[in-house]
Amino acid sequence: MIVKISLRQLFLAACLLTALTTFAQKAPKPAAIHLNQREIRFDDNWLFSKDSLKNDFRIVQLPHDWSIEDLPGQNDSTIIGPFYKYSPLKEQGAYTLGGTAWYQKSFTLPELQGHLLHIRFDGVYMNSDVWINGHHLGNHPYGYTPFTYNLTPYLLPAGKPNTITVKVKNEGLTSRWYTGSGIYRHVFLVNLPAEHLDVDNIAITSKFDATNATVCVNTAIPKDTKLHIRLLDASNIVIAESDSEPNKNTETNNSTTTLTIPNPQLWSPDLPYRYKTEISLIKNNTTLDQLIIPTGIREIKIDPKTGLLINGIHTLLKGANIHHDNGLLGAAAFDRAEERKIILLKQNGFNAIRTAHNPPSPKFLEVCDSLGMLVIDEAFDVWQQEKTPADYSRFFPNHHTSDLASMVRRDRNHPSVIIWSIGNEIPERIEFRGTLAAQDLIATIKSLDTTRPITAAFNNFRPGTTDKWEDADEALALLDIAGYNYMWDYYYLDKKRVKDRIMVGTATSAQNLQHAWNHVEGLNFIIGDFVWSGMDYLGEAGIGHSIYAEKDSLRLSWPWFNAWCGDLDITGEKKPQSYYRDIIWRRSPIEILVHTPDTVNEKTSFWGWPDELPRWSYPGHLKKPMKVRVFTRAKYVKLEQNGEVLATKETGQDLSATFEVLVKPGTIVANALDRNKQPVGVKFLVSTSEPAAIVLRADTNVIKADAESLSYINVEVMDKEGNVVPYADLPLQIKISGPATLAGAGSGAPNRMASFQQLKLTTFRGKGLIILRNNGHSGKIKVEVSGDQLKTGRITVKAK
Repeated sequence: MIVKISLRQLFLAACLLTALTTFAQKAPKPAAIHLNQREIRFDDNWLFSKDSLKNDFRIVQLPHDWSIEDLPGQNDSTIIGPFYKYSPLKEQGAYTLGGTAWYQKSFTLPELQGHLLHIRFDGVYMNSDVWINGHHLGNHPYGYTPFTYNLTPYLLPAGKPNTITVKVKNEGLTSRWYTGSGIYRHVFLVNLPAEHLDVDNIAITSKFDATNATVCVNTAIPKDTKLHIRLLDASNIVIAESDSEPNKNTETNNSTTTLTIPNPQLWSPDLPYRYKTEISLIKNNTTLDQLIIPTGIREIKIDPKTGLLINGIHTLLKGANIHHDNGLLGAAAFDRAEERKIILLKQNGFNAIRTAHNPPSPKFLEVCDSLGMLVIDEAFDVWQQEKTPADYSRFFPNHHTSDLASMVRRDRNHPSVIIWSIGNEIPERIEFRGTLAAQDLIATIKSLDTTRPITAAFNNFRPGTTDKWEDADEALALLDIAGYNYMWDYYYLDKKRVKDRIMVGTATSAQNLQHAWNHVEGLNFIIGDFVWSGMDYLGEAGIGHSIYAEKDSLRLSWPWFNAWCGDLDITGEKKPQSYYRDIIWRRSPIEILVHTPDTVNEKTSFWGWPDELPRWSYPGHLKKPMKVRVFTRAKYVKLEQNGEVLATKETGQDLSATFEVLVKPGTIVANALDRNKQPVGVKFLVSTSEPAAIVLRADTNVIKADAESLSYINVEVMDKEGNVVPYADLPLQIKISGPATLAGAGSGAPNRMASFQQLKLTTFRGKGLIILRNNGHSGKIKVEVSGDQLKTGRITVKAK
C-alpha cells in the first residue's frame, strides 16, 4: 500500500514532535496518579504555550482562560491589561485576543488491573485536538459541551510517563460576545472497571401523586449483570431500594428499575430537597461499579390555560439571561465563581436563568439544583447560517446532533433544568432548512428525554425584509413553548390568532419590564420573563449604555469592553435597574434614584438605563437642582429633605413620581403612602463626607486549602461616618501574604480598561473587588489595601 503524506501533514507531525520534546524539557516531574476513586481531578500543573511552539512554556492551573491575561507591550493607550485596541474581535469580543495555544501534562500510573482510563474535558474553547503519547484522540470543535476520550489503548506501562497534549484554536470572530480561550472548565481522569456504569446513559425520572412518588432509573447494563438501586434521603437513610432483572442477553441491554417512595419530599424553587440515587452494578454478588446521583422529585406541567405548574403550583419565571463568563476571571469556570453568580441572582429576586446561548458548566447546574434556581438549558446561538465569520455554523452540520445529545445526557438528571432550548434568534428559522434542523434537534432531545418542554427564542424580522412575524407560526408550532425575544407587544395579539400557544419572554429589556411583567402576571399562557441581562458580561461592549453625545450607536467602541446591560455589574454590585425590578416584583415598597447633574444629549440605549443612582452626594453641585425619581406601587410619594416636607405627589402609571431637589448636605427621605395617605414604606439617601478609610469584606472567612478555592473580598471606600462614598473613584494598592495569589482585581466600570491581574485597582462608585486563589496550602491569608490619605483596609482569610 502506498501512503501519500502532504507537506502540511509532515509539518504538523514535526510541530507535534517539537511540542512533545519541548514540553518534556520544561515539564515538572510527572504527576503520580493514584487510582483510588472513580473521578480524579486533573487540573493542576499544566504546561501552556501561546501561539507558537517556539514560545517558552509556563505552568498554569485549570480552569484557565488565556484571553483575560495581560498582553505583552503594555502602554496605557493601545494595550491595557488583556485589551488590545486593534483586536480583530473588536467590541464584540471585548477587544481581547484569541489565537492558538498548546497545553500539556505528564503523569504516571500504577497498574490498571483491568480497568479503563478515560479523560473528560468539561469545556475547551474551542476547536480542540487532543493527543496521548503522540496518538491523536480526536477533535472537538464546540467550546461548550463536554467530551471524553479513552486513553487505555495508548498508555505506557506502569510507572512510565504518559503525556497529554491539547491544542486549542480560537481563531477569528467566533461569537457575538466574549468567549474566553483555553481549557476554561475542569478536566478529569475517569477510572472505570472493565464492566461499568455509563453516567451519560443513566436517566432518572420521577412522578408523584397525593401520597407516593415513583423514581424510575433507566440505564444500559452489561450481560450477566444486574442493578441494585437505593434511594437515600438527605440524612443518608435508605428510603427505598430495588433490584433490576439480570441481563441474560448476549450483549449490553437497557434496564428500567422503579422505586416507590411514600410521602416524598419534593424539589421546588423554595425548598430544593434532593435525595441520592445509589446505583450499583452487580455480578455474581460482587459490586463492580457504583454511582450516586443527586435526585430531585418534581413535576413540570405546562398548559395555555393554567401556565407553568411545578408540583401543581402556578409558577412565574422571574428570569435572567446570563452569559458564561465570570467577570474579572474571564471565562474560567471556578466552582466558587459559578456558585456566587447564582447566589447573587437569587438574592436579587430571580428564580430562573436562561443559559444564553450555550450549555453551562456542570457546577453551574449543581448549584442551581441545590439553591432552587430554575433553568432554561440552551444549546446553540447559531445553526447553519453564520452570525459572525468564524462561529459554530461551520461545525453545525456535522456536530449538532452529538453536541445536543451531549448536553441532554449530561443535564437531564438535574431537577433545576425545566426547559430545553434549541436555539436563539436563528436567522434561517422559517426557511425549509431551518424547519428540517429544528425537527432534527427536537427529535434528538425527545429520543433522550420526554419529560421537559422544548423552546427556542424567536425575534422579529429585521426592517426592510419581506418576512412578517406571522410567517414564523409554522416554525413556532414545532415547539412546546414559543420563545419571544423583545416581542411583548405581540403576546395578546398572537394568542387571539393561535389559541393553544404557550409563550415565554426569552429576552426583554429592563426599561420595558413593567409592560412585559404586566403581561406575565395577567395572562396565564405567558409563563415568565427573562431580562437581558441578569449580570454584566464581557463583550458586546456598551449595548446597555447611557451616554452624553450628539449621536448614538448600537455598541460602543474602545475603551468600552463590557455590555453594561445587566441588573448587576461584573463584580456583582447592584445597578439602578435592579432597584426598579424590586418594585415591579414587589420585593421593595419604595426606591429612590437620582439622575446625574448632566442631562444634555443623554442617549440611553434599548438595553440601557438612564444615568441615575441611589446616591445623594454631589459635592461639586451644591445648591443645584437634581432630578429625583421615586419608584413605588403605593398611591402617593411624600419627599422630605433634612426634615422638611418638599412635596407629596401621586404616583404615575409608570410607578414613579419625579421631583426636582436642590443639592444640600444631609438626607432625602421618600415615604410611600397608601390611598389614605398612611405610610407603607420608606427609603432614604444620605450625603457623605470625604473619603476616609478602606473597608474590606470577605464572602467567607474560611476557604478550603485547595488550588481552586476562591475568596471574594469586596473593597469599599468609606467616609468617617461609615458610609460608602459613591463618587470615590480612587487608585488603590493591594498586598497579599500567605497561601494565596491574586486571581482577579478590578471594579464594575464598563469603560475603564485595566489589568485584572495586577496588585492594584481603581474603585468605581466607591467600590472594587479582589478575588483570591488559594495555592493548595493551609494557613492565614492576609490582605491589605491602601490608598492616598485613606486608612488602610485589612482582612484575614483562613485556608484549611
